[in-house]
Amino acid sequence: MRYLPLTPADRADMLGVIGAASVDDLFVDVPGEARLSGPIAGLPHHASEMAVERHMAALAAKNVHAGAVPFFLGAGAYRHHIPASVDHLIQRGEFLTAYTPYQPEIAQGTLQVLFEFQTQVARLLGTDVANASMYDGSTACWEAVAMAARITRRGRAVLSGGLHPHYLATVQTMARFTGDVIDSRVPELSAAPDDDALIASITPDTSCVVVQYPDVLGRIPDLAKIAAAAQGAGALLIAVVTEPVALGLIEAPGKLGADIVVGEGQALGVGLQFGGPYLGLFGCRDKYVRQMPGRLCGQTVDAEGKRGFVLTLSTREQHIRREKATSNICTNAGLCALAFSIHMTLLGGDGLARMARASHARARQAAERLVKVPGVSVLNSAYVNEFTVILPSDAREAVRRMADRQVLGGVSLGRLYPGADALANALLVATSECTTVEDIEALGQALEGVLA
Repeated sequence: MRYLPLTPADRADMLGVIGAASVDDLFVDVPGEARLSGPIAGLPHHASEMAVERHMAALAAKNVHAGAVPFFLGAGAYRHHIPASVDHLIQRGEFLTAYTPYQPEIAQGTLQVLFEFQTQVARLLGTDVANASMYDGSTACWEAVAMAARITRRGRAVLSGGLHPHYLATVQTMARFTGDVIDSRVPELSAAPDDDALIASITPDTSCVVVQYPDVLGRIPDLAKIAAAAQGAGALLIAVVTEPVALGLIEAPGKLGADIVVGEGQALGVGLQFGGPYLGLFGCRDKYVRQMPGRLCGQTVDAEGKRGFVLTLSTREQHIRREKATSNICTNAGLCALAFSIHMTLLGGDGLARMARASHARARQAAERLVKVPGVSVLNSAYVNEFTVILPSDAREAVRRMADRQVLGGVSLGRLYPGADALANALLVATSECTTVEDIEALGQALEGVLA
């Protein structure tokens, strides 16, 4: 919709209806010291289109994008190769401009895309059913915790220390408004996660146990063991997957006993994009489908027996029966879900497995190179394409100095866990099929240089 500016008379009429003398009266609740009294100092009042383009291009050139230098960042957002056909297809008009189907039966193309997406996600996560996507992995994680509370009628969630701290923060924020008790912990620098300690924290009032797989340090917890313990106590196991490509190499969480599986789909089809938009994945057992948040597309046949699609089980806060809503999530990340689905279709099961194996092979090569750096050791006993190394000094400083050498060498745990001194020297390193042998050698040399 094009922007149609109002005339002064239009504005005066609107202000008269609401009883305001001027537009400024609408902002009286904003403290005076926080309001501008004039133009922002230092910004030009006007410039030509060409001058603005040159200026913005110069600003953009200060950024270092993921493909420009050796890149080893991960921690929940990953760089994988995205075929050019993904962007080409999602920019077709029928996809790019399509919005939430409020009259779903006439939007058969949109519904079919979502149905196929759900099928792919359910197979990837190993669940009976999946919804049509959520905002991102962290909000999907909270929705799973809230769903578990509804199912078990309990109010205490046990969160593994291996859960990404941003996911934990989202859960803690939302739990402030529901009264749920969140039992969380900081990860310990051990070769494998302490599954026994997590199991020991399960109590009769526990609604769910939330476990990241692989975890934030790249370690792989024993989901089957945790699932048996949680379900034996009447709780649900929620598995969180932040790197879906890893599931091309390790068993799907649903196959290991997870009741609900959530995650971030960004790694497939969706670029890094400075933090978003991303794509939340959500799957569960069939018996819990009516408690699942968001929306679900189903397949049926019409009066003539032809295949058709319907929007079903989408009780939301804006519907007539909003008191029955399972969530205040009122849309789905449709375009990102389409990008994910196209990429998955192009890969197929074998292609995803090849991508995972290639990413893992690069991780092994990187680990072997980094342990040759004096004072550096690898923490993990097992990993897929992300692992933790321990440096002899603060990892945040090492990351900054490697960046000065044009190597994005990983994510420091000190950044993820500010104030946790025990984690200060830990560095999280991620690889993918995009990582080259030359990138790995550049990382090793950069780390040797900054630690010398």
